[in-house]
Amino acid sequence: MNFIKAGKRKQDEGDASSQFNLRINIFFFTTFVIFSVIIIRLAILQFVEGPELTEQETSGRTKNFPLQPIRGSILDVAGTPLAYSKPSNALYVTLLKNYDPSNDKGLENYPEIDEIANRVVEVFEKHGDPKTVKMTKKEVIKELDLKSNKQGGYEPRRVKGDLTEDEVAYFIENKEDFPGIKIIEENIRFYDTDTVAVQAIGYLKEFKGVKTLEKYAMIEELNKTQEDPGLKYTESERVGVDGLEMMFQDELRGKNGYISIPINPQNMIDGEPVMIAPKKGHNVYTTIHKQIQMATEQAIVDQLIWLRTTPFSGKTHPDALTGYAVAMEVDTGNVVAMASIPDYDPNVWKDGTDDWASVEKFYGNGTISPYNSGRSGNNLESVLLMGSTIKPLSVLIGLNEGLFGVNDYYYDKGSAQIANDTNANVSNSGGKALGPIKPKGAIQNSSNAFMIDWVGEKLFGKYGIKGIDVWGKYMKEFGLGVSTESGLPKEHRGRAEYENYEAAGSPIASLAFASFGQGGAYTTLQLAQYTATLANQGSRIKPQMVSKIEDQKGNVIKKYGREVLNKVELPQKYWDEVIKGMNTQNLPSFNDFSYDFARKTGTSQQNVFPKGKKYTTDNGVFIAFAPRENPKLAVAVIIPEGGFGAYSAAPVARKIFDAYDEVYGLDGTPHPKKAETPEEGEVNESGESTPDTTR
Repeated sequence: MNFIKAGKRKQDEGDASSQFNLRINIFFFTTFVIFSVIIIRLAILQFVEGPELTEQETSGRTKNFPLQPIRGSILDVAGTPLAYSKPSNALYVTLLKNYDPSNDKGLENYPEIDEIANRVVEVFEKHGDPKTVKMTKKEVIKELDLKSNKQGGYEPRRVKGDLTEDEVAYFIENKEDFPGIKIIEENIRFYDTDTVAVQAIGYLKEFKGVKTLEKYAMIEELNKTQEDPGLKYTESERVGVDGLEMMFQDELRGKNGYISIPINPQNMIDGEPVMIAPKKGHNVYTTIHKQIQMATEQAIVDQLIWLRTTPFSGKTHPDALTGYAVAMEVDTGNVVAMASIPDYDPNVWKDGTDDWASVEKFYGNGTISPYNSGRSGNNLESVLLMGSTIKPLSVLIGLNEGLFGVNDYYYDKGSAQIANDTNANVSNSGGKALGPIKPKGAIQNSSNAFMIDWVGEKLFGKYGIKGIDVWGKYMKEFGLGVSTESGLPKEHRGRAEYENYEAAGSPIASLAFASFGQGGAYTTLQLAQYTATLANQGSRIKPQMVSKIEDQKGNVIKKYGREVLNKVELPQKYWDEVIKGMNTQNLPSFNDFSYDFARKTGTSQQNVFPKGKKYTTDNGVFIAFAPRENPKLAVAVIIPEGGFGAYSAAPVARKIFDAYDEVYGLDGTPHPKKAETPEEGEVNESGESTPDTTR
């Protein structure tokens, strides 16, 4: 019995020892695992996450204060600046201490900043521009933002811009008396005071106010992850929102500068800031020539005055208040003039003010869009029906579709009935019966009857309702109803009103009206591209607004040249017939023109309702290219409510051709004007000034 108990006790002791050893092993294994995890984690912290944590620690102690980029210039093709940035020095102050009078420490330091403000005001009084209102100490204190309501404590405060040279010199020479002061170069955007192609050039607005635009919405998204402080947009940065300023925003912008500021946990400066200067953007050379552009603008202004004051066709045209013109080189596509009248002076915005009230009705570019681009007396916009300027294309369509041949005669009775509608009878201008005419004669004499009977109705006869699609295909191939691809923002595609055959009464009526220019409304730039396509016999070329981009050292970054968008292949005899037909007679403004040229006048009609009474008004439209052989320049002009195109729009085109001939030469050789008697506004030999009627 005792033997059994002893054996049992020995077995129990063995089990206890075994369990103890197991626990010891588990303890050491667990300890090993824990230490292994710690070692691995330390290794990860040191070798993997270490650099990132170091960067985060550094960035937590350093802040970047952005400096505005210096925008590149926009110049005309000859190098005349049309939009440019002038350097301007500004006074910035960094608060080196807590000067907030609302707490004990700031109140203790306040006398120091008060004295600095006094000295700053004294400098402004003594060395500032005597023509400007001087800042008071109260205003300086306000700009210093001592309570950091508007800025972080470390951020430099902008106290005053546009410092005089004497102010700059004094602050630099006496820097020790003004702790925390920095002179920082800024820039102000200026525009040619002659208001050269202002709607095509565009203007600037603060980035924070234009984020609804697609371009800047994308930049705002990129801003969130942008690590390069030079590429990060600031809220107050002024950016292009129209014209070339927007189209070439990326090239013009340059890069931000910034001040790298070390700060302490109290968000105050803690060390010497380092300034990285802004980088100036590239220069953009437009295809516009200032001399030709100014002649174009003045021609429209003068013509509008003439139309409102001088009777023709038995009346004046008091509602002719707007005009639009584009001149485009046939061989290159270069737009040498683009005028939308009335225009405005964008310099009113150079100081950051947004005086929209005075310009909101016409700051838009009427040559590419009807929006905010001026309105005629009866509120007509800049995108208008083509009128008879469509007829060269109508005849081309008829010839190419086999609706008639170049030697076929149409007997013109002076009017044509649309389909079987006895109430839809359309007359030629003045109801003139032209008798037997060939296709080219239908263009030259502007026969509405020919277009209705032999183009519109025959096209419907061949295709039925699908004739509308066939018509639309030709329109687009010649640049009507599609983008010109100029790249200008906000470009309108025009209105293909012929597609709404319900409004016309029937598909055949829609094609009939379209055939003589009452079925599609297009922009002046589209008409210029269409005219150049006729001159190029089917090659639709891109309107080029820019010739080249250069960096600040004069190195060419990019050049632009002729770009063919599409080619319409037609038999040569069709082109010959149509271009011979572009020979509108009785154009007094071209009586002494030195070149044979192809042209087509147009008078589109629209219903207006002044004071609730309906009547029809005439819009002047004119297209031309010169010379007829080896054409150099295509021109399109639109004068809403100007009356017949021959009298309203053609005189403007003549002056554009003359201006181009002076500078470049329609025959390739410039023909400068000889000295003449003083023009209005100039001083004559006697020293007396002639009356100035220019705008």
